[in-house]
Amino acid sequence: MAHEHPDAAADPALRVKALETLLIEKGLVDPAALDALVDTFEHRIGPRNGARVVARAWVDRAYKERLLTGATAAIAEFGYTGMQGEHMVAVENTPTGHNLVVCTLCSCYPWPILGLPPVWYKSAPYRSRAVIDPRGVLREFGLEIGDDVEIRVWDSTAEIRYLVLPERPTGSKQLSEAQLAELVTRDAMIGTAKISVPRSGASR
Repeated sequence: MAHEHPDAAADPALRVKALETLLIEKGLVDPAALDALVDTFEHRIGPRNGARVVARAWVDRAYKERLLTGATAAIAEFGYTGMQGEHMVAVENTPTGHNLVVCTLCSCYPWPILGLPPVWYKSAPYRSRAVIDPRGVLREFGLEIGDDVEIRVWDSTAEIRYLVLPERPTGSKQLSEAQLAELVTRDAMIGTAKISVPRSGASR
């Protein structure tokens, strides 16, 4: 099946960027304030949706099964639906398999689940090298994956977007679902990071 992507003129990200540039040029928007707003949605509000999904899958086996077999419907149980999130697939990291998400031809990304895509996700080097040398790319993110662990690279399209279900970190047995959600990062749900429990939060 062909790897189909939306026409550039119809890409919401491109339209937003054009509008942003126009508003800044006319002096109607403060670039610093805009950067702060983008940071909020990229790092705090947006990924929190996906984090709740991941935490629920960690504590609820039935939900995890629904997520892995029908991610779109399972995610919709939280009310997270809409454009860029209509056709979701969840892939699970395990001790023997690690998943990495990329979009080789543009930057298809599950906005309702992860918020705004990071700049590096849209960059040409990441989009090409993630497929050619995923282990090397992950190493540059500070993530060493052993040679005995299979790395699977998933190419998002306009029709299918992926969510990585990270491994639940050791030392998190006593944490509540809400506390677990606080540990989950955007990068872990793309596959460029793992999750660990801060020393002060580890169970004894």
